[in-house]
Order: sequence, then structure tokens, then C-alpha cells
Amino acid sequence: MTRTENTIKVWDPVVRIGHWVVVLAFFVAYFTEDDFMQLHVWAGYVVGAVVCFRLIWGFIGSEHARFADFVRSPAGILRYLRDLKNKTGKHYLGHNPLGGAMILALLLCVAVTVYSGLALYAVEENAGPLAALMARTTSPAELSVPHENAAASEATGKKKRKAEDPREEFWEEIHEVFANVTVALVVLHVLGGLLSSYMYRENLIKSMITGTKRAD
Repeated sequence: MTRTENTIKVWDPVVRIGHWVVVLAFFVAYFTEDDFMQLHVWAGYVVGAVVCFRLIWGFIGSEHARFADFVRSPAGILRYLRDLKNKTGKHYLGHNPLGGAMILALLLCVAVTVYSGLALYAVEENAGPLAALMARTTSPAELSVPHENAAASEATGKKKRKAEDPREEFWEEIHEVFANVTVALVVLHVLGGLLSSYMYRENLIKSMITGTKRAD
């Protein structure tokens, strides 16, 4: 960590850039969906790639980027909440226990959103990295179609299988639920950041841009 007279460097460039890239890419994906499918898909790829890298960085990154620095037990989180209620909450240079829990919840929900989106893309379009995994096995009835009618039957069969595939509805529901839960968590995350900024007299949004926070 690098100190100046009144501030200390807390967030490294990987954390800061990854944070804002995920924010931008997630909401691009959230507000495009079916209208701009290719943009939606590629934004999802960006989110997934950054989340995967952030998970790795949580073990090998700088001090306050590591999970060991901010992951607390449920008892520790409850204790922090109690201290907040009593206005004796400790000031943390990195994520406080409640913020750490929020980061884990966001990573989990975003990861499930991305995976379910990839699964849905594979089921609907037979495309993406999960296409082979999600491919349906051809039924015996489909194998018995005469050769001369194979092309027409295949086209009809694809439409029928797509309409009847129960996995499509399942993954679509998972994808939408977790995307909306993620948005709700983002709102709580922002509100928590604003509250913490007010309590400890520091600008946490600015710190995620500059990487510096007020030194104790």
C-alpha cells in the first residue's frame, strides 16, 4: 500500500477497472436482451470473463483485493451490524464485513446469471461455449426418418424441439430471476456505499476510481 499525508492506496487497478467494466457490461446486457442479441451475448461474455478473473484475483491479488481480507463469518457480520446500530462500527480500509458479504453475493448472482444465459443461448440457438453440453440426443423416431424427407423433417423437428424443450423455460426463468436479483443487490450496494461514506466521512465511489481512501 502507498501512503500520502492523508490518504492511502487501497484498490489496485485490477479491482477498479474490473469493477467498472462489470457495471457497464452488465447493464448493457440487461437493457438489450432480445432486441440486440449479439450485443447482449458479447456483453455477457465480458461480464463472465471479468468475474472469472476477479475470482482468481481474490486469491493472488493485492492485500485488500483478496477474499481473506474481507470475507467474514456470519457471526462477524452480525457483530458489525450490531456495532453499526450502536454507532460504534469500526472503519475498514478495505471492505467492511457487510460490504464483503455483498461482494460475495454479487459475484454469485452475476456468475449464475452468466451461466444461465450461456445455457439458454445454447438451448435456443445451439451456440456459445455450452452448446455441446446442452445438445439434445436424437430420438429413435428422428433416426428412422427416410433419407429423402430428412431435410424437411429436420427443419420441422428443430422448430418442434425448440418449442417443446422444457430446458428453455427453465434456464430463461433462472436467467431473469438472477439478473433482477443482481440489480436489486446493486441498488443495496450503492445505498450501503453512500451510507458508509456519510458515516466515515469518505467518498467510496471516488475511491473506486482513484484507488485511494482516507488513512486512519
